[in-house]
Amino acid sequence: MTQVNQDTSVPALPTWLKLADEGVTVTLKYPTVISGVMTDALTIRAPSVKDWRASKVAGNGDYEKQELSLFGSLTGLSEAELLTLKYKDYQRLSAGYFRLVDEDDV
Repeated sequence: MTQVNQDTSVPALPTWLKLADEGVTVTLKYPTVISGVMTDALTIRAPSVKDWRASKVAGNGDYEKQELSLFGSLTGLSEAELLTLKYKDYQRLSAGYFRLVDEDDV
């Protein structure tokens, strides 16, 4: 008889992600210069409905523009600064964002 492990606990957070009630801090794999300062971590605050709606208007039907607008608003970075991130670090921001908006018990 095969025993099935039914562990339904939430997966552990990656070491590069620190979750708090108001946001997440993402440690970058590739530190980058933001506003003239070498930066190795970025913080994303929890989004409001207003943030999401504003990004939808800014995107004007273009999902990538909408996401850049939203991430810019939540991190305080410009689109140009977000575009300087390595893709792996942008993916980390995205993962952090989804940790903020997904239900905790799903």
